[in-house]
Amino acid sequence: MRFASVIERQVASLVHPAVLACEVERQRHEAFILRRLASSVAVMCLAPLFLALYGAPAVWHALVFVWCALPIGAVVLLSRSGDLLLAQAVCVLSFIGAAATIAAGGGPWEAALVWLVLAPFEGVLSQDFRLVFGGGALAALAAALLAFADQMYWIASGFGSGHVTLLVLPAIFYATLVAYSIVAFQKKRDHSAQLHAEHYRAVYDTVGDLVVHHDRNGIAESVSPNCMELFGLAPAELMGRNFFERIHVADRPALLKAAADAARSPDIVCTTLRLRCAAPLGNGPRGESTFRWVEARSRRFVADADAGPAGWDNRVVSILRDVSQSRQREEEIEKARAAAAEVNVWKDQFLANVSHELRTPLNAIIGFAEMLANTQLVPQDPEKRREYASIIQQSGQHLLSVVNSILDMSKIQSGAFDIRPEPFEIAPLIDLCCDMVKLKAKEGGVELVRAYPEKLDDVVGDKRACKQILINLLSNAVKFTPRGGRVSVRVRIEDAHIVIAVADTGIGIAAHDLANLGNPFFQAGASYDRPYEGTGLGLSVVRGLVGLHGGSISVESEIGKGTCVSVWLPLECRSGGKNRPAKIKTAARRSGHEDPRQFNTEMMVKKIA
Repeated sequence: MRFASVIERQVASLVHPAVLACEVERQRHEAFILRRLASSVAVMCLAPLFLALYGAPAVWHALVFVWCALPIGAVVLLSRSGDLLLAQAVCVLSFIGAAATIAAGGGPWEAALVWLVLAPFEGVLSQDFRLVFGGGALAALAAALLAFADQMYWIASGFGSGHVTLLVLPAIFYATLVAYSIVAFQKKRDHSAQLHAEHYRAVYDTVGDLVVHHDRNGIAESVSPNCMELFGLAPAELMGRNFFERIHVADRPALLKAAADAARSPDIVCTTLRLRCAAPLGNGPRGESTFRWVEARSRRFVADADAGPAGWDNRVVSILRDVSQSRQREEEIEKARAAAAEVNVWKDQFLANVSHELRTPLNAIIGFAEMLANTQLVPQDPEKRREYASIIQQSGQHLLSVVNSILDMSKIQSGAFDIRPEPFEIAPLIDLCCDMVKLKAKEGGVELVRAYPEKLDDVVGDKRACKQILINLLSNAVKFTPRGGRVSVRVRIEDAHIVIAVADTGIGIAAHDLANLGNPFFQAGASYDRPYEGTGLGLSVVRGLVGLHGGSISVESEIGKGTCVSVWLPLECRSGGKNRPAKIKTAARRSGHEDPRQFNTEMMVKKIA
């Protein structure tokens, strides 16, 4: 086997490069080279045996050996020029020359007849009618000339007798006719195969899928020509082992299993693979290597339809259909389904939260209003009546706050919340917001501190929206900070942005809840028996308003260490931002956010409450 493989490599190295691209033509060249080299080597090996048996050869003996070795020159000519017809014509001439030399030298006329009869058959391998008829005509002409020379006593060939001539010419004619029939049959078979190939090509083009003939190891033997149109790949880029190597590494076992299963049974085996292509899906740059999802339907290839299981071939035919878009649509549908499920969870949480937030103040309003309206239950003490009225007012304010938050969130999500940019000073706005929450901070025993530079540039934005952002952040910070804690507000200018940081020493947020911050109706650590009131819309409203200004948010928090929310707003927001929620970056809490001693000495630090 090793010797045969060495011979095959040596013969393949002699093939002209011009025919390497055509598999059929390359095999014809290799067959001619191997046949001619084998016959010439056999003749050379017989030369020593001839010398041992007959001694010194005559001149015509030497000429016959030269004619028999002439095909070596034809091999050299074929390897240099790639012209198979010319090389085979040289071989035809060597046959006729050997026959004429044998007959003219007085050799046996039967041997000369064999060489003349073989001349037309050389055209069979070339599948060329010209070489068949030309070889037959030259052989017949050589036989006639030899007979004429024998009649004139120029040579003693034996062709001059009538019965020999009657045998030679019909034999040459019959050999030419047989060679013609073989070539005609081969041409018809090739034409039929070409029609079948064109038929399958038309089917491939109509179906619009890639067809690959490969073995159970993924070695492709043929590929339909539409692979350039489908995947941006030339057929040569999928031939051989290239097809297997272009399959995603994780999907290669599935390909091998599908090919093996298809080769063992007559059933169609389906699998989904990722194929590395040069034509990306969508509007990506062409030539960039991307993976496309393909559905492969594989079936064994049976050469003989009448053959039983023993005739099954290891080759497999696979039809590859691009399913990238359908796969992408499935992923989008799955994401939409997951998002819808998440929204339903948030809505359930909202309903649970808002029922508590609405029911508690409504019960207080209804209960104390009934007491004030009932002459038997109304207290006689004016202070008590004022206390009941104050409770009703606070409950009403809480209800109004809840309703306003829901309406603001609805407007932001629907795109109906329009900001109106105008220049304003940020320092007075911060002082105003701090004053609005200082009473709540004082009641809760929370220290409220603000710090900002003495000179701050004016901000162009929606003053009302910025006020709502600060109120929501400060209210949340005060609400979730226990007695004795601290809430600080810092302001600084950074890269054409104003950064407002609200930090507290409150309860903090767990790491697993940070990713959901800013989602509507989400509350960190939400439960039915939570100690803090709220709908979970405060940070959602802040996120939407910051997004309308084209800003961003960062949240640093840790359980037991408090939370710091920083808002980046552009100094110039004249045109307003897009209706898109702001991005929220989350990280673990860093120390120093709540300590006024960490503030820059150029800032004005003031204890509000």
